[in-house]
Amino acid sequence: MRTDDPLAHTELTILLGLAFQVVLQEFVSRTAAAGYPDLRPVHGMVFQALKTNGSTSTELAEQLGVTKQAAGQIVDDLESRGYVRRQPHPEGGRRRLVVLTDTAREHLAVAGEVLHRLEAQLAGGDADLAVLRVELARLVRELAGDAVPPLRPVW
Repeated sequence: MRTDDPLAHTELTILLGLAFQVVLQEFVSRTAAAGYPDLRPVHGMVFQALKTNGSTSTELAEQLGVTKQAAGQIVDDLESRGYVRRQPHPEGGRRRLVVLTDTAREHLAVAGEVLHRLEAQLAGGDADLAVLRVELARLVRELAGDAVPPLRPVW
């Protein structure tokens, strides 16, 4: 980066936010071009939270750091579009388990490829992403310890 670039003197929190914003915007654009224009970043976060064994809507709300009502609305929307389905909870009762459909798993595979290509492109420049990743992880651990908060889908 040039020393006369105003970003060279910008506060760290602003740079972190800008970096997140531009990388996420590029990721969303590329994912849309790969056939998923109807999905937003919050949907990807839901898919990540559900990809192993699924969750109840209440558990999903806790994982995303949103209200139960917000999680329920997201699940309703994704269910209507064929990305998730509700099924009986293995422990019985009235609880329902929200699980990914094959369509959502296909999206996760495509999104993973898009993300790896984007990271490879970024690593091809002057940036050492391995060092950046380690330093950002250190920063998060320094401030949050083991209590890393959920990345709230506020965008």
